[in-house]
Amino acid sequence: MEIFKTPFSRAYWQCAVRDFKKLRTLVFSALMVAACVALGYLRSVPVVNNISVSWGFLARALCALVGGPVNALVFGFVEDTVGYFMNPQGGGWNPYYIFTTMLGVFTYALFFYRAEVTVLRIFLAKLVTNLQNVFLGGLGTYLFYSSKGYWVIVGGSAVKNAIMLPVQTIMLIALFAALLPILSQMRLIPPQANRLKLWKPLERKKLPAKDVQPPWEG
Repeated sequence: MEIFKTPFSRAYWQCAVRDFKKLRTLVFSALMVAACVALGYLRSVPVVNNISVSWGFLARALCALVGGPVNALVFGFVEDTVGYFMNPQGGGWNPYYIFTTMLGVFTYALFFYRAEVTVLRIFLAKLVTNLQNVFLGGLGTYLFYSSKGYWVIVGGSAVKNAIMLPVQTIMLIALFAALLPILSQMRLIPPQANRLKLWKPLERKKLPAKDVQPPWEG
């Protein structure tokens, strides 16, 4: 299984389409949908005051890691729809929030799929998805549920997501550190991505053997 430095290549998206069609990807995605629904019933992790962190983002990130960005869009649609009807909260079913869920899982995939997962990648993925929660989630609240101004909603959401960011990052680091070796052994991710790294070191160019001189000849 090939890994890519960035998602900006034709080969990357060809792999994403192929993996989306694989039975094991569909089975794993179905398990992650079930995991998201089950995790929705668990008590959230209290952080400070009335701010708490739920668990569903962990299953979404895992599905994005294994399935890729094409699968992420389908998974996000199915997971949000099934999750709502299994555990409906206040308000009606809203397609807008399906879109934001799909975008979030898609973003995770761009950072994690067919890549060497590092702590920095995890932090950046959470930072981007939390910004999506602030501005897009705030827009949904403003349009459908709140009489407050948009920027008032964004301000409150920004504080909440800033507090959640380090907690969610640590949770993802712990999850990936534990499961990357297992997922690699199951051939769900490339063997090169079998462990979590702090960062990706710079590649050193090796000189050909004929160009390496003994120190006494320098």
